[in-house]
Amino acid sequence: MGFRWSLGILAGVVMVDVCPGAARAAEPANPSASAQARAVLAYFGSLEGRKDRRLISGQFDGFGPGASLKACRAAHEKTGRWPAIIGLDYADFSPRGIETKHVNKVAIEYARAGGLVALSAHIPNPANPRGGGLRDNGVDLRTLLAPGETHDRWMKELDLLADGLAELQDAGVVVLWRPFHEMNGGWFWWGARPPETFIPVWRHMFDHFTRRRRINNLLWVYGPNHGERTAAYYGGDHYVDLVGLDAYTDFIDPGHIRGYADVARLPKPFGFTEFGPHGPENPPGDYDYRRFRDGVEAHFPRTVYFLSWNDRWGLGSNLHTREMLSHPWVVNRDDLPVGLGTRP
Repeated sequence: MGFRWSLGILAGVVMVDVCPGAARAAEPANPSASAQARAVLAYFGSLEGRKDRRLISGQFDGFGPGASLKACRAAHEKTGRWPAIIGLDYADFSPRGIETKHVNKVAIEYARAGGLVALSAHIPNPANPRGGGLRDNGVDLRTLLAPGETHDRWMKELDLLADGLAELQDAGVVVLWRPFHEMNGGWFWWGARPPETFIPVWRHMFDHFTRRRRINNLLWVYGPNHGERTAAYYGGDHYVDLVGLDAYTDFIDPGHIRGYADVARLPKPFGFTEFGPHGPENPPGDYDYRRFRDGVEAHFPRTVYFLSWNDRWGLGSNLHTREMLSHPWVVNRDDLPVGLGTRP
C-alpha cells in the first residue's frame, strides 16, 4: 500500500504520520510557517522515491477576475478526476493591476473541497509610472529597494499582494507562492536581470511578507523557465521551499527541457511549475498526456508535482488524460490526505 498518511489536529498542531523510511522535508524557509504549511511541505518531501502516488497533479485556472474552476472542471468531466492543485494568478490585465478578491474566492472554494492552491502574480512594473509595463526591458531592480518613487510603488504592490495572501491565511488556506516566475528569461520586467540584483528583491519580498506582514501560510516556490541559468536566481535555502521548471514542449527529455540537473541539485522538492504541450503559442490540443508522465519517470526522477497550463494546453483539452490521471503514480484531489492544505 506504500505510505499511509493521516492528519489530526491536536492543540492546533497538524500531525502528519509517515511510515518509517519516508523522505523528510526540510524545515520551512519561514521559521514561523503555520502547522498546515509544514504539513504540506512534509507531504511533498515524502513523495520522491515512492513507487506509487508520488506525482501530484495540477491545473492552472485563470487570472484575476477571469479566475474560475473551468479548466479543473473540464479535467474532471473528461477524466473523472479533480486535479490535486489549482493554479491561479493575481494579475488583472484590463486595468493593468492586481486583483485578489475574486481569485481568493475561487482558491478557497477549491481548498475547502480538498485541493491545494498555487498562486503566481504577473506584477506591474513599479519602475513604470504609467502602470502596466509587464514586458518592459532594462529595469534596474536595485531601484525597487532604494528610496524613491519606484520603491514607493513597489511597496504598494507588495502590500496589495500581502493583503490577498493574508485573506487566504485567515481562511486557513496554504498557498504554494511562486513569485517572479521564469526570472531567467527576458520576457518580463523582472527577468534576465543580473542575479545579484534579482536575489535581494526576492529576499526583500520574503522578509516583508513573513516578518513584517506575518504571513505564515506560504510555501515559497522557485520557478525558472527551462533553459540557461536555471539555478542562478535561486534565493537560497532559507528563502525557498519548493523548486521547479516551466516547460512548453511535446518532448519530455533533456534535449528539449534543459536545466533540470542544476535545479534538481537544490535541496528542495522539485516539480514542473508550468507545463504545456506543443509550445508557448497555439497548441493544437492533440497531445497524448501519457507522454508527459512517461518522460518524467524516464528523465526527471525528482519530480513530485506538476501544473498544466489552461486553455488548449490543459488536461481537459488533450488526449489520454484519463489514463494519465488514473495512473498509479498520480495523486489527484481525492488522493490527498483529508484537510491537508486547510485549517478546519
